[in-house]
Amino acid sequence: MCGRYLFTPQEIASLKRIYELALAAGKNVKTGEVFPSDTTAVIVAQDQKVAVSGMPWGFPGFKGSQLIINARSESVNHKRFFKHAFKETRCVFPMTGFYEWNRQKSKFLFTLSQNPVFVCGFYRYFTIGERSIILTTAANDSVSPIHDRMPLLLPKKLIKTYLMDSDFATNYLTASMPALAIHDS
Repeated sequence: MCGRYLFTPQEIASLKRIYELALAAGKNVKTGEVFPSDTTAVIVAQDQKVAVSGMPWGFPGFKGSQLIINARSESVNHKRFFKHAFKETRCVFPMTGFYEWNRQKSKFLFTLSQNPVFVCGFYRYFTIGERSIILTTAANDSVSPIHDRMPLLLPKKLIKTYLMDSDFATNYLTASMPALAIHDS
């Protein structure tokens, strides 16, 4: 689920601003098709304000070079590996859209028309530095014909609340997801 996504800041003004803020913060974030381990633009809480940063996507796994790129919203508060980071260091991934593959290995792009997609996540500090992870939920009617999971999407107006309010973030884990446009990729 959500093994890649699209970040094309030149296409959407608000994503362009996020990209510029990441660059201004000294973060060289990936644009175009973003893969696990790429340094991605993320929106974080910093000194009780919303800020833009960049960090690699994926927690180090339990085996060698394995990466854990997604966490299930249904169990994030019950897994020791995720629980504290979700409570303390949430982030939001800005995207143009995200990709899913069907059983025939056909790739599809899901978007919110010409609007940016904001995805809930969190990050954690490891000895190798900060690493981020995407929260997933059960697929809605837009995504379910292709895949059974999807990212936990967040309206732009709720970004600050999600980042700063742990109770809101916990309650949001069960939110209904909006309808999405689907594109052959």
